[in-house]
Amino acid sequence: MGIEEILVFCMFASFMGLLLLGFPVAWSLAGIGFLFAIIGHILVEYFNANLWFSWGGTIGVLDRRLFGIVANELMVALPLFIFMGIMLDRSGIAERLMNSLVRLLGGLRGGYAVTVVIVGILLAASTGIVGASVVLLGMLSIGPMLQAKYNKSLAVGTACSVGTLGILVPPSIMLVLMADRLGTSEASVGRLFMGALIPGIMLGVMYIAYILIAAYFKKDFAPAPENREPLNLKAIYEVLVAVLPPMVLIVAVLGSIFSGVATTTEASAVGALGAMLLALFNRRLSYKVVSSALYQTTRTTAFIFGIFVGATVFAVVLRGLGGDDVIRDAITGLPFGPAGVVLTVMLVVFLLGFFLDWVEITLIILPLVAPVVFSLGVDPIWFAILFAICLQTSFLTPPVGFALFYIKGVCPPEITTRDIYLGVAPFVALQLLGLALVFFFEPLATWLPGQVYSGR
Repeated sequence: MGIEEILVFCMFASFMGLLLLGFPVAWSLAGIGFLFAIIGHILVEYFNANLWFSWGGTIGVLDRRLFGIVANELMVALPLFIFMGIMLDRSGIAERLMNSLVRLLGGLRGGYAVTVVIVGILLAASTGIVGASVVLLGMLSIGPMLQAKYNKSLAVGTACSVGTLGILVPPSIMLVLMADRLGTSEASVGRLFMGALIPGIMLGVMYIAYILIAAYFKKDFAPAPENREPLNLKAIYEVLVAVLPPMVLIVAVLGSIFSGVATTTEASAVGALGAMLLALFNRRLSYKVVSSALYQTTRTTAFIFGIFVGATVFAVVLRGLGGDDVIRDAITGLPFGPAGVVLTVMLVVFLLGFFLDWVEITLIILPLVAPVVFSLGVDPIWFAILFAICLQTSFLTPPVGFALFYIKGVCPPEITTRDIYLGVAPFVALQLLGLALVFFFEPLATWLPGQVYSGR
């Protein structure tokens, strides 16, 4: 093992060690980057180590790299999409959707859980904020499902897992970050949004199928209510009225991007304005609501950009120490073809998801492996969507599955941690099944972008 391999291994090992000790991610990334920059400088200057490391070529270019991040117009879409999601969370749309759909589907065996999935899909296509979706769905649905004698694991697992669809179904802030990190026009934000649409909806359908099949074979798993309200035209009308506003917003945001009328950044501004108008329409708009949404948006954006800065320091030093070559040789040296390499990368990402958040994996791992994978002739959109589906599992896999912490905070006392783990396990399996379907049927991710963007 050469000195480059040793240094690269030590960088990643040090980062994981600091995380396990509880140090903040952004500070850990930046601190380790500076530490190994000093180590590299000392090895080259005082020990004549066989390294191509240069202090001026690493730390010396940080100012330009960081300015390039904050000056990137695409990054403006991040706070706008975050604000849009938080405002929708406070607009009362989810409550109206839940109440109207329960009247329509609640009489079915498993109907309440199916309602949660449908509302979750609409929220995912409207907000893209996992934390808000998980907490909101948990607060709205777990109590009523337990009162309806649903299995505890099913109730909490459905609310928790469906809330994570927001990170995949467009408009997704994860896809915005991925498009920026991939750095290729073949995987632009619009193309990734289109590529994720079918897999995201497919996962929602798979969730519904699992709930209905499980409820059919296990009579006490999700029983039908004993006193079902009669279905009438008024209930159907209420569903249409509740569904129409978020659908209009979804079409306005995604339609403007896909039609070429607006850029991603401009469409995010349309979404932010639309979310405020929906809150106004539902009489939820106030100074307190707007100020709270702006505060939460600022905190979330600052968190992401803080990791951006730390990841940039880490990546610059890693490349200066030969990390790109080490990773390229490790990937191309695998005794597999391109498909085997992609599977290996997905396995590594899945395992990293047990310990790292999607932000760190997107900012650190994706830029390192993507160029090597693309050089093997792999379609960028297909690889990016596989990567995104795999990252979605990181919200549900312990010990760092953030959705598990979100849902635990709103669960009734009788719901234990064991119930949460048992509840999300089938949905993690369904996500992996969805990953396998997209892997073996590439058009699930590439057909729609090809149709929409053909000739552009």
